[in-house]
Amino acid sequence: MPEVELVSRALAAHCLGRKVVSAKLLRPGLAPETTPVTFARRLNGGKFERISRRGKHILLEFDRRYALLAHLRMTGRFQLLPPGYPLPAHTPAFFKIDDGRRLIFTDQRHFGMMRLVEADKIHHARELKSLAPEPFSPEFSDDYLVETLRSTTRTLKEALLDQTKVSGLGNIYAAEAMFLAGVNPSLSAFRLSRARVARLRTAILEVLRASILHGSTLNVDPENLEQSYYGGGYHGKWHVYNREGEPCSRCDSAIKRTVHGARSTYYCQKCQR
Repeated sequence: MPEVELVSRALAAHCLGRKVVSAKLLRPGLAPETTPVTFARRLNGGKFERISRRGKHILLEFDRRYALLAHLRMTGRFQLLPPGYPLPAHTPAFFKIDDGRRLIFTDQRHFGMMRLVEADKIHHARELKSLAPEPFSPEFSDDYLVETLRSTTRTLKEALLDQTKVSGLGNIYAAEAMFLAGVNPSLSAFRLSRARVARLRTAILEVLRASILHGSTLNVDPENLEQSYYGGGYHGKWHVYNREGEPCSRCDSAIKRTVHGARSTYYCQKCQR
């Protein structure tokens, strides 16, 4: 979520109020429910009216009937390129805007997704309506997290990565939050006490807030709107993530690695009993 939040902020800073001169869908698989002709017809001439984030999705709303829902997945990238700059490889879609630049979406592994929806129904789109409350919203309370974790028999790590239960957490942030809270990722989620759930919720907010703050202090390169935010630029500063065998920052015990749901999980066996 922090990376997506910062990308949406960068897009808003550079694109709000700009008009789309032409929209091109070069690889139909990026937006399988929309043909290239319909993609262009519905977005050509539209002005970027609002750019925001919900979960890990970027919401591009125009001053027309339609909005664009985008998910970067593993390798999706937005770039703003000056006039005359050649299209990068693996560009499935781009938007020529009224200042001559092009907003490019690149996706090397073709995992990204876009979908056109009616603007006034965007928050009811199937990708969004099942998402958990935003972490910084009042709805993401201790009571909410207690009830949510008590409703599943999965491990705590698997539950935290379920976007219908906790919105916006990725693998790195879940591992770091569990370390800060001193909870074991292999514990069945429903067994976590209320006091530990409250500590975990505080840790989740702390990790997400720190990541967004770090990214917001960086100068944004329009030709690389992703930059190297917290997920990439903080290597070497993690407490546990990707530090198997290294000493714990609290107790000097060796950091362990295990697997939950095909994802690596790093933790301190002593601090996270």
